Amino acid sequence: MDQNNAIKTSKYNIFTFLPLNLFEQFRRLANAYFLFLFCLQLIPQISSLSWFTTMVPLILVLAITAVKDASDDINRHNSDKQVNNRKVEVLLDGELRNEKWMTVQVGDIIKLENNQFVTADLLLLSSSEPLNLVYVETPPNNRLDKFKGALTVNQNTFSLDNDKLLLRGCTLRNTEWCFGLVIFGGPDTKLMQNSGKTTFKRTSIDHLMNVLVLSIFGFLASMCSALAIGNAVWEVKDGSTFTVFLPREKGANAALTSFLTFWSYVIVLNTVVPISLYVSVEIIRLGNSFFINWDRKMYYPKNDTPAQARTTTLNEELGQIKYIFSDKTGTLTQNIMAFNKCSINGKAYGKYFCVDNWTWNPLDEVDFSWNQLADPKFIFHDFSLVETVREGNQEANAFFRLLALCHTVMPEEKKEGELFYQAQSPDEGALVTAARNFGFVFRSRTPETITVVEMGQHVTYELLAVLDFNNVRKRMSVIVRGPDGKITLYCKGADTILYERLESSYQIFYAGDGLRTLVLAYKDLDERYMKEWKQRHHLASIAMDGREEQLDELYEEIEKDLVLLGATAVEDKLQDGVPQTIEQLAKADIKIWVLTGDKQETAENIGYSCNMLREEMKEIFVVAANTAEGTPVMSTSCLPQAYALDKSLQMELLRTACMCQTVICCRVTPLQKAQVVQLVKKYKQAITLAIGDGANDVSMIKAAHIGVGISGQEGMQAVLSSDFSFGQFRYLQRLLLVHGRWSYLRMCKFLQYFFYKNFTFTFVHFWYAFFCGFSAQTVYDEWFITLYNLVYTALPVLGLSIFDQDVNDRWSFQYPQLYAPGQLNQYFNKKAFVRCMMHSCYSSIILFFIPWAAMYDTVRDDGKDIADYQSFALLAQTCLIIVVSAQLCLDTHYWTAVNQFFVWGSLAAYFAVTFTMYSNGMFLIFTSIFPFIGTARNSLNQPNVWLTILLASLLCILPVVAFRFIVIQLRPTINDKVRENMRKNQSIDWAFLNCCRSPAHNQGFFKFPPSGRSAERSFLLTCHPVRQEDTHSNEKYMHVHAHAETDGNTHTVCLYIHTHIA
Repeated sequence: MDQNNAIKTSKYNIFTFLPLNLFEQFRRLANAYFLFLFCLQLIPQISSLSWFTTMVPLILVLAITAVKDASDDINRHNSDKQVNNRKVEVLLDGELRNEKWMTVQVGDIIKLENNQFVTADLLLLSSSEPLNLVYVETPPNNRLDKFKGALTVNQNTFSLDNDKLLLRGCTLRNTEWCFGLVIFGGPDTKLMQNSGKTTFKRTSIDHLMNVLVLSIFGFLASMCSALAIGNAVWEVKDGSTFTVFLPREKGANAALTSFLTFWSYVIVLNTVVPISLYVSVEIIRLGNSFFINWDRKMYYPKNDTPAQARTTTLNEELGQIKYIFSDKTGTLTQNIMAFNKCSINGKAYGKYFCVDNWTWNPLDEVDFSWNQLADPKFIFHDFSLVETVREGNQEANAFFRLLALCHTVMPEEKKEGELFYQAQSPDEGALVTAARNFGFVFRSRTPETITVVEMGQHVTYELLAVLDFNNVRKRMSVIVRGPDGKITLYCKGADTILYERLESSYQIFYAGDGLRTLVLAYKDLDERYMKEWKQRHHLASIAMDGREEQLDELYEEIEKDLVLLGATAVEDKLQDGVPQTIEQLAKADIKIWVLTGDKQETAENIGYSCNMLREEMKEIFVVAANTAEGTPVMSTSCLPQAYALDKSLQMELLRTACMCQTVICCRVTPLQKAQVVQLVKKYKQAITLAIGDGANDVSMIKAAHIGVGISGQEGMQAVLSSDFSFGQFRYLQRLLLVHGRWSYLRMCKFLQYFFYKNFTFTFVHFWYAFFCGFSAQTVYDEWFITLYNLVYTALPVLGLSIFDQDVNDRWSFQYPQLYAPGQLNQYFNKKAFVRCMMHSCYSSIILFFIPWAAMYDTVRDDGKDIADYQSFALLAQTCLIIVVSAQLCLDTHYWTAVNQFFVWGSLAAYFAVTFTMYSNGMFLIFTSIFPFIGTARNSLNQPNVWLTILLASLLCILPVVAFRFIVIQLRPTINDKVRENMRKNQSIDWAFLNCCRSPAHNQGFFKFPPSGRSAERSFLLTCHPVRQEDTHSNEKYMHVHAHAETDGNTHTVCLYIHTHIA
């Protein structure tokens, strides 16, 4: 049987893994370069280094990457295997058989049961529901194309579209069973066809590293050329002197020797090109991603949702965000809708007042006990509306009848009288629930009927047509025939859309209260017109070409001259901590733009609620127009023509918006959201972040440099398309101000130190060339060259890059201004790289010439000569290891046990390996490989050697310490100032904490101001500690009441100890 429903997302198999993976890895410039170096080292006339000095690091780098790639592909294989081997019931030879998914073929009829995944793209044939409908949880892909088809049965033609299909990747919900016909399988399914490769996002650091690596190649070529020229000059002037004991090969001359020397120095100086750079960067990013995943302060217990770094390649970019683009509904708000107000026949209902931002006055709640089918969770605050409905007011009854009929909600009755509604959106659920509580209870539906309980009476309406909602129409209509035979069109939709279709002009405003407004209208239809319209509708629905356009024309024709019934106002409350988060991010000089589909008044009100708009902002202005010619700058209403995003106006839009402190774009479509992000991304050259919670935010999330998804009420679409995810908007400030800033700082420190240690190592070779006749002789022992980056300096820099922090998380929140240097890219840029090279150049001069001068014409304590090549090499490499380790210690602000272990362990490893490799035993076993016999013990037992190491180390480190001290005194950065405040505060905190550790009252002495300050006094404190919890961050702090006694007087003081209590 053809396995045409099998899928394959893996890249390799057991036979293709090695060749394909190596091919992919050698497409990277650094790996290809080192393979080229290895080939050069196999040429005896060129190489002065053994092959293993390049091959060992290269193999290690390739192996680490291959293991990672293999692990990822094994996971893909396991996922494919799990999916392909799922079981499903297939109708074969008149009976249902359990078959594997991969054996299902196009044309098979299969049976699905509740909560099962859909096997393939199916044409729905029947289901357990009376209406032959099913409820599905849709796949997280907003690029599924529309389906057009026609089904001919017994000479009758029926239209097929997405409403008739169950797509692979969906999950069957609230339906006992259904049968479907397989029309697409495996790789032909819409999910697989549209699951193309996700665009690979690269950080600004990545782009900078690529530029720097190319620059390093050019610099390496320049150094090698200079040394090759030096070799040619030396050969002409002094080379003949050495031919007695170093005879030249036949045909060799200065030009050929110089040419060979060039390639020899390409090998010797190869360490300026960092082979392990990219692997180290990936390890650092992986470590910082784990910190995000493990952060309990970003865990949302209500939904059991932890923070998740869904990609490990963008961490440091979180510390450079300049623009945030946020959705409103479900992102800033809870997306839990409450029916609060309405207007019926021109009269407003919904009189209530708010005790504070979150609680209602309970005395105003309406009693719905008269309605046995009412939802007990529903709350309303106007008794007069209930009285109006119960009195039989025709307009009020028509209002709630419309809400009970015009929707796509699915009812579920698990027990008698216990109704549950499954709604595609919280808005629909809130409106149908409101109708239910006011006596118009939606009970069931079939493809032909809708059953409603109206004030206790069961009424069945014949469903003639459904005019679906979409983002362009922004409205939905149903056409029903009532028990009295009258045909009525009921329509609900956005106010701006429906007002244009009313028979008389009328407007209702609720958006100024921050409420989501829907307008309700109806129209009575003539029987003859309806019959003729329905025939045209059927022909349009089965058309294979221009189906959508024909249907839109028919909808436009019938949805006009409507009669207004009223409007609904639904409230979507802000999430906890949103105003504080936006305020913090604004202090960090991050620009926040809200992109919402709501109308202008609603967006403005939410802007005030979440502190984006404030009362002191007197110059709030709105620019809007109905035509492109009338748009002077931009269109905040984002009409379908998208005038402001036209090429002729988009720069004006950007220029004007960027001059504003706050930007709120309303009435935007999902595509326009992405276009706004791309506009800023393209022309402002700033790092952007987009955050949202629904499928309509996916395009925006993918367009930004970093996409953040919120696990909310609208499913997982945004999360599965995002780079980072969490449960609430307020966690964004911790993601950026703490994890993002730390990640950026750590990455910049890593790059500075990495280039410093490699350039210092290499420049010593450059200076040595002037003393060895430019012969490409190496300064160091070959094994030291091999192990320098792999063992001696690898772990300390990883410890620095994973654990370091300039200030802790509390101070990062207290001073959001610490975020600004990342936005300006101050910590690592081209200037910083040049300064790093200059620092390396200075250090290399010290590390070469101080040992050279100290060893020149020097003798041991016993009078024997010590100035041999092996002793000089050992001294130079020991000075180098100690200096780069000391430099790393200077760069470390936050010491952990791991850092200590890595630094001291690496130094210990260096000396242990050195004494082992230079021992008699290793020489006797591997004479040609370990020629430095006895060098370590003969050199390192001499006082002048250790004095030279100390002198070289001091000359390298002291200028750095002095320079940093002067800079801090004269031009301190924001980091320097905050660290100074932190040190002062920590001394106070520890004094207080020592006083307050007892659960009961405690006493202790405290000096204020801290030691060394003038007017120092001693206080006797009696403390009463009380633990308090910050509900937004799940942190516990100690709040202390104390009595301070000084000079015989007693003072009551209130102290706030912000130090974290475990």
